[in-house]
Amino acid sequence: MPTASTEAPHTAMLHLSPEDRSRLAGLNRCWNDNIVKHRAEVLEIYAPLVRRADTAGIEVLREIGYGADPRQRLDVFVPQGARKRRVLIFVHGGAFTRGSKSADGVFYDNVAYWFASQGFVAVNVEYRLAPAAPFPAGAQDVGLAVDWVAKNITAHGGDPGDLVLMGHSAGGCHVASYLLDPLAWDAPRAGIAAAVLVSARLRLECLPSNPNAANVAAYCGSDPAVLERCSPVNHVERCRWPVFVAVAEHENRHLDSYGLEFAARLTTTCGRAPRVVQMHGHNHSSIVAHFNSGEDELGCEILAFVATRKGPPQ
Repeated sequence: MPTASTEAPHTAMLHLSPEDRSRLAGLNRCWNDNIVKHRAEVLEIYAPLVRRADTAGIEVLREIGYGADPRQRLDVFVPQGARKRRVLIFVHGGAFTRGSKSADGVFYDNVAYWFASQGFVAVNVEYRLAPAAPFPAGAQDVGLAVDWVAKNITAHGGDPGDLVLMGHSAGGCHVASYLLDPLAWDAPRAGIAAAVLVSARLRLECLPSNPNAANVAAYCGSDPAVLERCSPVNHVERCRWPVFVAVAEHENRHLDSYGLEFAARLTTTCGRAPRVVQMHGHNHSSIVAHFNSGEDELGCEILAFVATRKGPPQ
């Protein structure tokens, strides 16, 4: 499996001060001991760099409703002069029960800003949360957001026939379920060119060793048979799209294994291997928090992956 940033000090992290690199390394060593606390520290490390990023020339249209619920909202990031640009739709994480598309205008605006700076029209999606909105609500919200984009993005300079879906953590689960699980969405939109699954929860389980077991149960319940049925990894035979799988070296427990399991099953079942990248030196949160901070290794890997993907598969 390819890895990014294998030299020490990690070239991807040279924008961090030596103190912050040391702090990040310390968090990585004990990541799963307290993932909520450690996530907050990761955002604290990267926020100053992200805030300093140049976002000039990118117009942001905020809080556009794609459904009736207050959380069914999205933001559109439009580079200057955009016309028929490729569209990147990003779906944030949050263990099914928390999270937002924009925290203080920093995270996860940083992902959308970075892709907009590369010429994409970027769409940052917020969705309903468990337990109020259990399975398959998150995946259905992805579908509703994609429908909104397909109908409206031309007016914002995007190409509705050239959509890349990207999800992190629970957001990656929702993207995969939207594409693959008929209980979530039977017929995904034409025009989807590729899927990018970053630190995605592709197997649903409530193992005692899973630090987010209670959150998974809030979304899908705890019946092992139901969790097995609802796991995206068990629906890979329906995959018609090129897939990019990224995992961190220091993941939320089991998610790296599930990403590799998904890639292996996709290879065996569909006869084509997805692109798989492990981000060396990164954890479950920094793998997306570093976007627009001066680090661009993962972003460039994704750009290279999607460069030859145009329009829906034949």
